[in-house]
Amino acid sequence: MAAEVKTTCPYCGVGCGVLATVDETGTVSVKGDPEHPSNFGRLCSKGSALAETIDLDGRLLYPEIAGERSGWDEALDLVARRFSETIAEHGPDSVAFYVSGQLLTEDYYIANKLMKGFIGSANIDTNSRLCMSSSVAGHRRAFGADTVPGTYEDIELADLVILTGSNLAWCHPVIYQRLAAAKAARPSMRIVVIDPRSTMTCDIADLHLAIRPDGDVALFMGLLAHLATSPAIDQNYIAAHTEGFGEAFAAAAALDMNDLLERTGLPAMQIREFFRLFETTPKVVTCYSQGVNQSSSGTDKVNAILNCHLATGRIGRAGMGPFSLTGQPNAMGGREVGGLANMLAAHMAIENPDDRDRVQRFWNSPVIAAKPGLKAVDMFRAVADGRIKALWIMATNPVVSMPDADSVESAIAACPFVVVSDILKETDTTRHAHVLLPSLGWGEKNGTVTNSERRISRQRPFLDIPGEAKADWWQFAEVARRMGFDSAFDFNAPAAIFAEHAALSGFENNGSRDFNIGARAGMSGGAYEELSPFQWPQAAGTASGVTRFFAEGGFFHPDGKARFVAIEPPATDRTNADFPFTLNTGRIRDQWHTMTRTGKSARLSAHIAEPFAEIHPRDAIETGISSAGLVEIESPHGKAVVRALVTDRQARGGIFAPMHWNDQFAARARIDAVVAPITDAISGQPASKNVAVAVRPFRATHYGFAVSAAKPVAPDAAYWAQAKAAGGWRLELAFAEAVEDWTAWCRAVFAIPDEIEPLGYADRQSGDLRLAFFDGEVLLAALFLAREPVAVARNWAISQLTASHGDLRKRFALVAGRPGAGRPDPGATVCSCFSVGVNQIAAAVRGGCHSVEAVGKELSAGTNCGSCRGEIGKIIDRCLAAAAE
Repeated sequence: MAAEVKTTCPYCGVGCGVLATVDETGTVSVKGDPEHPSNFGRLCSKGSALAETIDLDGRLLYPEIAGERSGWDEALDLVARRFSETIAEHGPDSVAFYVSGQLLTEDYYIANKLMKGFIGSANIDTNSRLCMSSSVAGHRRAFGADTVPGTYEDIELADLVILTGSNLAWCHPVIYQRLAAAKAARPSMRIVVIDPRSTMTCDIADLHLAIRPDGDVALFMGLLAHLATSPAIDQNYIAAHTEGFGEAFAAAAALDMNDLLERTGLPAMQIREFFRLFETTPKVVTCYSQGVNQSSSGTDKVNAILNCHLATGRIGRAGMGPFSLTGQPNAMGGREVGGLANMLAAHMAIENPDDRDRVQRFWNSPVIAAKPGLKAVDMFRAVADGRIKALWIMATNPVVSMPDADSVESAIAACPFVVVSDILKETDTTRHAHVLLPSLGWGEKNGTVTNSERRISRQRPFLDIPGEAKADWWQFAEVARRMGFDSAFDFNAPAAIFAEHAALSGFENNGSRDFNIGARAGMSGGAYEELSPFQWPQAAGTASGVTRFFAEGGFFHPDGKARFVAIEPPATDRTNADFPFTLNTGRIRDQWHTMTRTGKSARLSAHIAEPFAEIHPRDAIETGISSAGLVEIESPHGKAVVRALVTDRQARGGIFAPMHWNDQFAARARIDAVVAPITDAISGQPASKNVAVAVRPFRATHYGFAVSAAKPVAPDAAYWAQAKAAGGWRLELAFAEAVEDWTAWCRAVFAIPDEIEPLGYADRQSGDLRLAFFDGEVLLAALFLAREPVAVARNWAISQLTASHGDLRKRFALVAGRPGAGRPDPGATVCSCFSVGVNQIAAAVRGGCHSVEAVGKELSAGTNCGSCRGEIGKIIDRCLAAAAE
């Protein structure tokens, strides 16, 4: 019987438990772990599809130097030598590590120890800088430490849940499921969504505040001023456990209702209702995510929220508190070990000489970084201007994810020495590496991660290690040894690293520091292997069970008190006559970061298969952008071309575009090339939600759609976007001018042998062209061209890759671009978990399924991850409205 391995999902910060099984044939299956306290068996669409993303296609399997295979010793010797020579000639600040929330805690710990304690620089930063560093800064200002006070359970126990800057349904789907279930069980629960867009999360909202970009600071300042004159104010808590209330209130009270109306763009009635709900509901949780953090005023937004909870004493008790929802699986673990440039290990402060001395003594290190290092945006500026001459990038793709991405790419390309550790050989970043090092992927890794509620869980291996791939911690440790730091990095397994990490957390910690897992310091390797999920703190000699902070004060400033922060509302509008729209970037439901994992799954690509931009219908009319046409988005920093999605979910004047697509999947869709490198002055987090842009139609003479059994070669086209599909690939196309020989073009792009002739159709008057290539009964490729965006039934066309075409009528039906009689088109995918299309759902509604539950019973749609339930509900409403006309 196949063994079942308990591990943890590698996607968002929810930290879901996963049961992975490899059967006798080597087939992997995954399901949610019903015993894991984060998800209790639930998984989202991405987690459910994990088994579809672990193939070795495209994997980097061996070290490479200058594009040629090498041995590990040769590669690591070169890395150690070049870093040592650079430090000797230019000083420790001439080198840098740029790492990732995809790393395990053990990887992060070794990287931070090497850079800060042995190289002696703090130039180690992480892509977590891009998603949650404003939360860190806000926590540290208010609490004296980067402490998340509450737990997931609080979200279920609250009577009011505020979701600000969070599309919970798509970005943290399992928490959304827990919240939706709690509301269904307790309909009196109220949910407020604060977001410029009407997202799928609004499906369960009692109130949606369509706030202006960066209007959050003013809104929560107004709330504080309101609370201060209401019965909700907790004068006893303020007096006993806080400082600075007077100054924060005075700053907030300076804003009147007219200021709030102008800065937030909200109706007065909605603002008053929001204030009333918060005032009259003691059990309130405020969840915030990237819409708060990714802002030039992100830290102030966080503190504006914290001010309101401190003023009412609604913190650290069941169903009460502010809650930062982290983006990555181990962003919290990175924070614990000091993976940010402005932090030390174990939540100690790099600016505190006592903390520096304590860490240096514990490590017995020759030096310790004495000042903060360069945060991500400044780090790549230093690469560009030559201050950083050797750079090690691990488990991240900054050429896609960093703001001003074209400049970042130019900087990396010009850097004298670049090391990249990754699982894929070809990414937008690996193409610039002097040394490529193959890392372990999910299913091969062994270590720990920490989720948003401070819960530490194990990632366990269940797959054989491919090729010569090695753990990330091992790579750093081996280079450290080669740089002369042998004894300090003499680790033979991740259990020993975790034990040292735990020991440091408890070292000279009398309760003055929040992060303490000293109870795990003496853990054996066997205990590490069996480690069950647990929340910190767990200090040595104390019983576990402390799950919340600050109900009775006990903050981590020297006087034990929290700090209110007096805030000034920021200017929010960056638009001008040349760039009159505001771009908001973010995630979609079924893709993750730069698609190096999720892009392998045909199921995950079925819901949304190409990059897009949401635009309001009136804005589309005024700019001449047609629905499903192409749109060019431009800022002073770069351009992108994506598909137009015209929808009233998007507010006027705003554009939403996802950040996932890159040069491996599309021609010109790296949206972060458009984003300005504007950052929060305190946290250094980029302002990815408020970017001034121009939008215009992207004109083409021909548009195309294609399916191919083989992965297409990047085509010579003005626009293309490809995605994995069942049986092969799908490809969207646009051309600035017609190709002279379309058959030859197909042979080059789809690897069609010369001896196979196409079955075709052409209409010179309309410009329509269709070509299909068959090898016996098997479809190799089909191309559909028109002068307007092609209206072929896409999911049906994709299904032809796995169909038999011995019947000539089926071949002609394909060339015609539509299903024959008795072969219905499922329509665009709505439910990725069960591959259910919009036409199937509509048919079920016509057949009597008039609720989401009824559709689920009939088709299974919406019964697994639940992320599509809102979309299904809207389809039901449209169908019923049409039937009633």
